[in-house]
Amino acid sequence: MIDIVCATANAHKVTEMETLLGGLVRLLPRPATLGEVHETSDTLEGNALLKARAVCAHTGRVALADDTGLEVSALSGRPGVQSARYAGVDADDAQNRAKLLAELGEATVRSARFRTVLALVHPDGREQLVEGVCEGEIATNQRGTTGFGYDSVFIPNDGNGETFAEMGADAKNAISHRARAISALRVLLSTP
Repeated sequence: MIDIVCATANAHKVTEMETLLGGLVRLLPRPATLGEVHETSDTLEGNALLKARAVCAHTGRVALADDTGLEVSALSGRPGVQSARYAGVDADDAQNRAKLLAELGEATVRSARFRTVLALVHPDGREQLVEGVCEGEIATNQRGTTGFGYDSVFIPNDGNGETFAEMGADAKNAISHRARAISALRVLLSTP
């Protein structure tokens, strides 16, 4: 079993990743001594690499970072790389969802996709990227009480018409963008 330092401070993401990795690796927490890593790239790939490189340099260990974006067709792919800060730098999940729903208004085309990029950076300089995508649409109002982020407004095409927040962790983890990225990571880690 390999030890990997997880770059995210988001406890929800860590829990999902640990569950999805199913004992293949041991995720170590982000060091408290590492300052904030500014996500200055305009791509998910770039931001994931920035975070993984910073953690790897700080710890001298293999580091795993992710960046996730919600890309809405009617909004020309927004919020995308700005998903976590869509309503402002200090905005919370509820404010981000409210802005998204307000901008979509009564739009009839509500197609969207979640995309997660995982970056694995090794102390020897190797860098590996994988991604997972979940296609779906944005609900007209928030539904469900579980999950986080945009879960209460995202209806995956591979589901049964429920939002991620209505379906529960097991059902979400079977089809989510993060699950698909982790699946690709499992293949990568299992390949000699």
